[in-house]
Amino acid sequence: MGAQPDRAQGPMVVSVGAPRRTGSRDQDHRDGGEFVAGLAARKAAARLLAAVIDARTPLDGLTDHENGHPQYKALDLRDRGLVRAILVTALRFRMTIVGLLARRLEKPLPPNATALSHILHVAAAQILFLDIPDSAAVDLAVTHAKSDPRTQRFSGLVNGVLRTLARAKETELPAALAATDEAPEWFSDRLKATYGADKAKQILAAHRYEAPVDFSVRADPALWAEKLGGIVLPTGTVRVENLAGAVTDLPGFAEGAWWVQDAAASLPARLFGDVSGLRVADLCAAPGGKTAQLILAGARVTAVDTSKNRLARLAQNLDRLGLSAEIVQADLLKYEPAELFDAVLLDAPCSSTGTVRRHPDVPWTKTAADVEKLADLQRRLLTRAVTLVRPGGRIVFSNCSLDPLEGEDLHRAFLNETTAVDDPLRQGEVAGIDPFLTAQGTLRTTPADLDLGTPERSGLDGFFAARMRRAL
Repeated sequence: MGAQPDRAQGPMVVSVGAPRRTGSRDQDHRDGGEFVAGLAARKAAARLLAAVIDARTPLDGLTDHENGHPQYKALDLRDRGLVRAILVTALRFRMTIVGLLARRLEKPLPPNATALSHILHVAAAQILFLDIPDSAAVDLAVTHAKSDPRTQRFSGLVNGVLRTLARAKETELPAALAATDEAPEWFSDRLKATYGADKAKQILAAHRYEAPVDFSVRADPALWAEKLGGIVLPTGTVRVENLAGAVTDLPGFAEGAWWVQDAAASLPARLFGDVSGLRVADLCAAPGGKTAQLILAGARVTAVDTSKNRLARLAQNLDRLGLSAEIVQADLLKYEPAELFDAVLLDAPCSSTGTVRRHPDVPWTKTAADVEKLADLQRRLLTRAVTLVRPGGRIVFSNCSLDPLEGEDLHRAFLNETTAVDDPLRQGEVAGIDPFLTAQGTLRTTPADLDLGTPERSGLDGFFAARMRRAL
């Protein structure tokens, strides 16, 4: 992206990942024989934060409306929105919150005081970044502490720490934001080693902002940018900042004029060139955005995925778009098509470290060991994918990781040990992607790329993609 706008100016410029609120109408919760408005939501937020931080449980699963955590599902929709806003904020600014709380503690909390830590973080996220009265955040945190046998004796500490934090936030928060890397050490260290200190700092700063919503459109991006209140990116994607309301209520949804897909995620399917009339396999295909792109480009697509539920979602998405593909549920490592494909797209399962703007729990639920394990899985999947394409046919490998172990390093090693040959991308070959091409002819995007003037509008997911051919 080049030089980033300064993303650490203070609380008023920080996106919290959910509509801002001026109060709470949470479900009531009984405490000491009395109903306390707002307490159930704060207790749910602390419980789910513990699941993310202590048990490394992905946030999306915890906050799924059908299969999520019982404590979350017990809330009404408005309170669920508040809980998710608190959690996204607490994770997005976790290290800043850690530092500001630590200043107010005479000594660090003991390692077993995790319940107390999560109560403090939930309240601090509200005080520092959400439009909720400080007094409400403090009082509910104190009541929460008193209601839990593990934290009862610390209720006075909770009160004192949070009240001093509220008084000091205007003076201390801007400096704390400017001085803090908002990530666990393993993650920030890998970014710095890969991209250098300056670019890593820009990526981490971008993670503090919720990503805009991107749309891939069937036709006429300029028309849909006007209808949706957005802009057309150089890649052809329509981008909308500060989207209001549900996606399903937007013009064009019912008639299948577009689908939501990050600008970076839309690039790999375009790297094949002309696929008109070709048999193309989209491996690990769900939820189907790339499948739709390939169909609209004229390919005869087979969509393969191991998950029955994910394929059901893919089928629903294609049905809304009025598109059709052969859908196959199979373990890719065992998949045997009746005949070889002309081209294969493998958007492989990965650490998802390129999607932290949308999923701020990722650095806290993944580890360096997870990256290594996933890189090994990707290598095995890619080895298998090459065998599914005819000699001379193209393979595009991609994923949404920022880590070279899952991208550049894997690609380089793979070319040295298999029958695939490199088919590098060339400048000017695909519209809009030249800024993201590497010297090796691969594609690399990061959240610090695509500068559009403001941090809320700029950036895109971190993606790697490489193009190869099966040797003749």
